[in-house]
Amino acid sequence: MGNSDIDSLVVKQLSKEKRLDFGITELGEPLLDSPLVQLGKQFVHNGSSLSYYHSLQDMEDYRSRFGDPLPAFEFAGPRRKIFFNPKETTAAIVTCGGLCPGLNNVIRAITFTLNLYGVENVLGIPYGYRGLVQRYNHNLKVLNSYTISKIQNQGGTILGTSRGPQNIREMVDFLVEHEIDILFTIGGDGTQKGAMALCDEITKRDLKISLIGIPKTIDNDLNFLEKTFGFGTAVEAAREAIQRVHTETLSLRNGIGIVKLMGRDSGYIAAQAALASMDVNICLVPEIDFELEGKQGLFACIEHRLTSKGHCLIAVAEGAGQKHLPATGKTDASGNKKYSDIGTFLVDEIQRNFQDHPHEPTTRYVDPSYLIRSLPASAEDGVFCLRLGQSAVHAAMAGKTRMLTGYWSRIFTHVPMDYTVAARKKIHPDSLFWQSVLEATRQPRDMS
Repeated sequence: MGNSDIDSLVVKQLSKEKRLDFGITELGEPLLDSPLVQLGKQFVHNGSSLSYYHSLQDMEDYRSRFGDPLPAFEFAGPRRKIFFNPKETTAAIVTCGGLCPGLNNVIRAITFTLNLYGVENVLGIPYGYRGLVQRYNHNLKVLNSYTISKIQNQGGTILGTSRGPQNIREMVDFLVEHEIDILFTIGGDGTQKGAMALCDEITKRDLKISLIGIPKTIDNDLNFLEKTFGFGTAVEAAREAIQRVHTETLSLRNGIGIVKLMGRDSGYIAAQAALASMDVNICLVPEIDFELEGKQGLFACIEHRLTSKGHCLIAVAEGAGQKHLPATGKTDASGNKKYSDIGTFLVDEIQRNFQDHPHEPTTRYVDPSYLIRSLPASAEDGVFCLRLGQSAVHAAMAGKTRMLTGYWSRIFTHVPMDYTVAARKKIHPDSLFWQSVLEATRQPRDMS
């Protein structure tokens, strides 16, 4: 199975179809001595790399198709030589898309590490990419030790956020006008696609501006990354919601509990929370098809559970089962399809199916999504955010660009933006991870 716990369907297929090259774009040769030398820091050699593959079999399979070299990620960390002169450098940070636990932690980590290098001009871009367009007339924030004090204990983002694209040329004009040398883009798929478009325009103008992305997606759906920040906090909060609904179902005669969790196209939160709680009896995710009727369908699974245990708890990702609902025909500001509400649909359909049933079940429904998104980061996520932010600054100061700070095999890495946004990461139905979910829930492998 190779990297079966962390490879997505897309990554598996991509690694069979084409040669993988994780080389990182650089603005030029780094010639300046890092000020961190004086602090006695350890440095990462620019040629240090981490194998993409975990198993020898996968390595041999790849080598038989494409030969050497094997694909490898560049190690993150401080370099002895840097590209930007800290005293002459202006950096900016922008947060885009929906809220996610840990945004303020990353802002603080980036600012703190830039100050460590001696970069004194750090700007906060307000309200996402809108803040990079002059006509919106948003005031830039000055980020320093005073303005970032204690923000790691707050949810949300002190910079504000927005969705949707803006005019690329206007945004690059803004960067030039404000003499911004480094832009840190904190966001998910849409944010980093926007950053790539900025990189294209910057390259066209032959500008020496570094763009470094910090992967923010609560759904954990960016490719070639084991996890993204906020995911751990979301899973913990989802587990708590599941526990409370489980208590409700146990207190009712034939109680049915339904918890709808985040996960438009990838069901990692619902699946991971099911494993963490060990109370979920049916886990529904976008990647795995299911039917309502039939011997292996959802209704039959619920009835079997009620008959054997007297209660049933369902965790469902928001993007699951969309084939059963009418398409909305709408998109959000980022261009994502707006999905119909699977949670209320399941409540209505389950109540309809069991309305005259001898079990006479009672249904409880909870959707904690927005409450989870606005939480402050957990301790584990806080550490993860700090390390991501530090890695982003080290890469930027060394003159790297068009990349994200990643995490693979428990090591922080550099990942080209082009690879992370190629497609959504999805749960592989044949992975050991999904097999663990099936073992924990005892639901049928095939509900279609």
